[in-house]
Amino acid sequence: MIRLTWVQPEDLLGHELRQAEEEGRDTTTIQTRWLAAGGTLPPPQAGASPTPASPHLRALAEHLLTELTVPPQLWAGVPQGEWGLPCSSEAESLGKGGHNANLRAPTKQPKGVIRPRLHAAWLGRAAGCLLGKPVEKLPLAGIRSLAQATGNWPLNTWFTAAGVPQDLKQAYPWNKRSAKTSLAENITGMPEDDDLNYPLLNLRLLQRHGKTFTTTDVARLWLDELPAARTFTAERIAYRNLLNGIEPPHTATHHNPFREWIGALIRADVHGWTNPGAPAKAAEQAHRDAALTHTANGVYGAMFAAATIAEAAAGTGDVHHCLRTGLTVVPEDSRLARAVRHGIQLAREQRHFDHIVDELHTTYGHYHWVHVVPNAALLAAALTHAEGDFTGSITRAVSGGWDTDSNGATAGSIAGLLAGRPDALPDRWTSPLENRLATSVTGFDGIGFDTLAALTTELVHATQETPHP
Repeated sequence: MIRLTWVQPEDLLGHELRQAEEEGRDTTTIQTRWLAAGGTLPPPQAGASPTPASPHLRALAEHLLTELTVPPQLWAGVPQGEWGLPCSSEAESLGKGGHNANLRAPTKQPKGVIRPRLHAAWLGRAAGCLLGKPVEKLPLAGIRSLAQATGNWPLNTWFTAAGVPQDLKQAYPWNKRSAKTSLAENITGMPEDDDLNYPLLNLRLLQRHGKTFTTTDVARLWLDELPAARTFTAERIAYRNLLNGIEPPHTATHHNPFREWIGALIRADVHGWTNPGAPAKAAEQAHRDAALTHTANGVYGAMFAAATIAEAAAGTGDVHHCLRTGLTVVPEDSRLARAVRHGIQLAREQRHFDHIVDELHTTYGHYHWVHVVPNAALLAAALTHAEGDFTGSITRAVSGGWDTDSNGATAGSIAGLLAGRPDALPDRWTSPLENRLATSVTGFDGIGFDTLAALTTELVHATQETPHP
């Protein structure tokens, strides 16, 4: 029997009840009806419960999901699909909201400068992702125990199974899909991962449609190029909604309890990479991309990441300046912004990163491990505490748990930009990648990171109005 993850109505309902509560809605009546009928809460780690529900219970879950559906809107009251910036002095310097906003254009970057910077960003994203892959889904105690067993704590290099006691392996099993390709003894090139697939797709998006692409262009590209089985959480729901004839922005809200999870944030890099020094423009592009699958803090996470990356791509500020800039494009009172500021504050005040992580888990542990809010807080804390250092950034991001490969990837992208060139990254992180990326995105399998840097550099200099044929 095929038991698909992230789509079963009986599992979606439990996640939706939690998401609705996070949005401040009263779900008591619906939750009571669900539990009284024999329904259960969602699985804490996996994307599907062990056994399917009865036809009656599944039908009830579908009905209750529909009852919980609300019109597409962002948490702060900005309608989905529209663009706006929060009112702050820093945001005004980037450009006020509105479809005709005078957004700052990307700063001119000589190819001899931007290409090595983007090369380092691609490599950094891959290395950070690969570091986090074997421990994805593991609890914080498991990550620490596995690393400590091999003398790799504080985390400083790849995870390995060599020397780990058998009882520890049984208590905290490596990620089954990733261990074969991401433990130190098994790495031969960069294996496929959605954290790299989406940058490839957005590279193609800009090649086809230019920087004026629409959310519908994103949807069509996915249907053309993205295998359904390579989508997860909000992206899988949106993909299914498209196949059912539901169009954006309703794809982000119809039976989609994952609309504030991390999926849109991990798609933001190319929008930042191709808009160096133009954080508001990068955030606006990320908004159009994210609207297919996310609302509210899910969208804000993508905007924050894109703006931070765009500022780092300019090469004119340190990591602290870049993070401050990223915060200017999201509402100051959003849960996303508050969590990011909290992570940064902890990193400034605490010397030991483990203590920072413990406090973040105490504060945000009620969120699902894929939700954008705790992961953005951890990402900001890792980058801040490491002062932008590459090894320090990716190892801290991964050692903090939650969505380890996604956090490692984004931290690596930003720290790679700040490093400025590939040879500034330690060889132990880049050599095992063998300048080779595996993917199911057509035309990119086996591509080198140097080639990806060249393609991305061309997009930095491409005109917005003229899409490639």
